[in-house]
Amino acid sequence: MITIYHNPACGTSRNTLAMIRASGVEPKVVLYLETPPSRERLVELIAAMGLGTRDLLRRKGTPYDALGLGDPALTDDDLIDAMIADPILINRPIVQSRKGTRLCRPSERVLELLDRDIGPFTKEDGEVVRSG
Repeated sequence: MITIYHNPACGTSRNTLAMIRASGVEPKVVLYLETPPSRERLVELIAAMGLGTRDLLRRKGTPYDALGLGDPALTDDDLIDAMIADPILINRPIVQSRKGTRLCRPSERVLELLDRDIGPFTKEDGEVVRSG
């Protein structure tokens, strides 16, 4: 089973989802802007990815600057609170499979999590990705 925390408005997220499907798997798709992860789940995902909390914050197109989230005095708990309050701050896509959990930026990072080679794959921008 593969789960993707997906934003259909994001090209990277769409490409990642398409690569998962190209591997023959229909993943569980969590539209995290509509159904955000719980605080506990978000903490679990961060730990599973081996990222720092700041590494999961999305800056572009978010209220990151307006909220002052670059302030080094803010704790991980403060940053998680901000992501829970406004899920657009959660970078995407996050993919979880039996092989691990990754922030799939760039989208081809998902290839590490798939059981099957997808062969050449053409992303929306025309770039060809080769797995295997």
